[in-house]
Amino acid sequence: MENGFRAEEIDTGRPHPARIYDYLLGGKDNYEVDRKAADALAVAAPEVRIGVRANRAFMRRAVRHVVASGVRQVLDIGTGLPTSPNVHEIAQEVSADVRIAYVDNDPIVNTHANALLSRSAATSVVLADLRDPRAVLDHPEVRRVIDFDEPVALLLVAVLHFLTDAEKPAEVVATLRDALPKGSYVVLSHATGDFADRSDAQAVYNNATATLNLRSRSEVERLFDGFELEEPGLVQVPFWRPEAPVPPRSGEIGFYGGVARRG
Repeated sequence: MENGFRAEEIDTGRPHPARIYDYLLGGKDNYEVDRKAADALAVAAPEVRIGVRANRAFMRRAVRHVVASGVRQVLDIGTGLPTSPNVHEIAQEVSADVRIAYVDNDPIVNTHANALLSRSAATSVVLADLRDPRAVLDHPEVRRVIDFDEPVALLLVAVLHFLTDAEKPAEVVATLRDALPKGSYVVLSHATGDFADRSDAQAVYNNATATLNLRSRSEVERLFDGFELEEPGLVQVPFWRPEAPVPPRSGEIGFYGGVARRG
């Protein structure tokens, strides 16, 4: 028994999005079932490997931006398996006093994060589910690190597309948004089928622990309601403030990303 769950309660018989993502990034914290799903995903969506790397690079640029803008707290929901550089490493390169709360609903992610991430008063690792945003906000380990009277950077990177429409992702984001004071930011990326038919890619997740729910640009943009998008707005992730020439085939990448401020 660890963190309130038993080892046999961890589902290793079905692919898990965090472990698929880990494999596509070249990580080793995954199972054969995850690798098979990721390989099938790469057949269905050949750009997926460059896409997840571009998404990760977007996250790095966005975190540096919000910390450089003065935010000193990060709430990273759907953090996934640790991949260096992790959010706290990126943020603390800009300012050493940044505090980070990592949240994920996968017990394996939670266990790896506790083992691998540097733990201090400035960092917490929380087992909780985005589908219950109030429980995330009220979790004592989130509250220990995050002061909701001061600006917070909310990270929702490549996670909301695992919520179905019935799970009301816009309402989830609104609940989180309403807990944030003025001057807070949201960093959000989301998979889309706008650039190619990706129904076969969606089907790969039908047997996974969460389905893949692709959304259009207008649908993703609505997730930013109550925030003010910063330039260049909502774009494919390689085109959000690139620091170098974008890689070949960037126009094929089915991830939108944006950074927005609560005014």
